[in-house]
Amino acid sequence: MLIYEYKLDGNQQQYRAIDEAIRIVQFIRNKCLRLWMDDHASKHDFQCYCATLAKAYPFASRLNSQARQASADRAWFAIARFYDNCKQKKLGKKGYPRFQKDNRSVEYKTTGWKLEPDGRHITFTDGCGIGRLRLVGTRDMETFPTKQIKRVRLIWRADGYFCQFAVQAKRHIEHASTGRLVGIDVGLKAFYTDSEGATVENPHHYRKAEKRLNRLQRCLSRKQKRSKNRKKARHAVAKAHLKVQRQREDFARKQANALVSSHDLIAFEQLQIRNMVRNRHLAKSISDAGWGRFLSWVNYYAALHDIPVIAVLPHFTSQDCSACGTLVKKSLSVRTHICTKCGVVLDRDHNAALNILAKALSAVGQTGTDAPLSA
Repeated sequence: MLIYEYKLDGNQQQYRAIDEAIRIVQFIRNKCLRLWMDDHASKHDFQCYCATLAKAYPFASRLNSQARQASADRAWFAIARFYDNCKQKKLGKKGYPRFQKDNRSVEYKTTGWKLEPDGRHITFTDGCGIGRLRLVGTRDMETFPTKQIKRVRLIWRADGYFCQFAVQAKRHIEHASTGRLVGIDVGLKAFYTDSEGATVENPHHYRKAEKRLNRLQRCLSRKQKRSKNRKKARHAVAKAHLKVQRQREDFARKQANALVSSHDLIAFEQLQIRNMVRNRHLAKSISDAGWGRFLSWVNYYAALHDIPVIAVLPHFTSQDCSACGTLVKKSLSVRTHICTKCGVVLDRDHNAALNILAKALSAVGQTGTDAPLSA
């Protein structure tokens, strides 16, 4: 699936209609979740329950029938994920489904909407009264047959309303082989250091915006509750956080794409980031770095380029000497690796990246390189 996103241009009445559709989705999802809690309903029961809700509540019948079914699918997805986590005996919380109170999107399947031939306007034909909206973006949707569009989502964000098209298409990139194999060590001082000694600077998006975010948050806390000024201040805080989120996402995508395009094999540490952020001294910096999002994009682009990505265990990658293998214990504050046996002097992260690559190559020698690996 390929996702194409456009900003929506409409009037206030249309935006209120979208908000109403989003509230109906939340209502149906929560009703289905309650049915599961009370009667242990199945996915099929949810689909049948949508028709029952439409008859019992006139406002729910205004939403397209397939959009109601998609709402029920959301509830079942949360339940299925909870079951899977229990079966796999996942450590910590299993993600027991909760009632939703801040839904921001509505999803249509193949009915309830009509794309104009010019690919610049879309009309929603259900009873919510959304009507015809203009799509603001650079991609041409008219080039895709309507049958390839499997989902249409309307999303509310702090800076407006957006429309996403889920297009059924396969994307494959011909990878230009470079013969370069690399191991990377993510960090806080540098975003990552590779086995060749090159580093990528950590952008610190949240740290740079923190002063402004704190000021906006103080303004919000001083506003009277349920007032229009508080609503405006809350909107300003949300927009500021959204900007940081987009900066972090854009940086992660670009760095991942550049890394994959220029190498034939990539190795990284299989970090438990969820456990690492429990350290109250480093939690904010780790979250700001966005390692998890970056590594997920590395895996995505590697699949497109059809190159192996190997996750290795992080044990002693910073402590072992990459030249002779001697264990050189050092605290987190020591940033230079000095081997007491062979005398090699390297940056701590560079030494770790070399060890990560060596571990990955040993795993490749045992399992082969026909597919992305996880060691």
